[in-house]
Amino acid sequence: MEFDLQTTAALFIALIAVGVGSLIVAPMMSTSTVLMMVLPSMAVFGLLCLFLGIKHGQHQASGL
Repeated sequence: MEFDLQTTAALFIALIAVGVGSLIVAPMMSTSTVLMMVLPSMAVFGLLCLFLGIKHGQHQASGL
């Protein structure tokens, strides 16, 4: 599978949507808490991990 921008964005959004959706369905927190606190933190953490993963892949591909 080739990961271009569209594939990466679709998988990223799907992963965040599944996580937020499962937290909304579970009776642990209110929906407003999930949408105002959990969703932004999941998105920021996901983008940070994506950035670090891309940099690590570039480092491994360079052969150093």
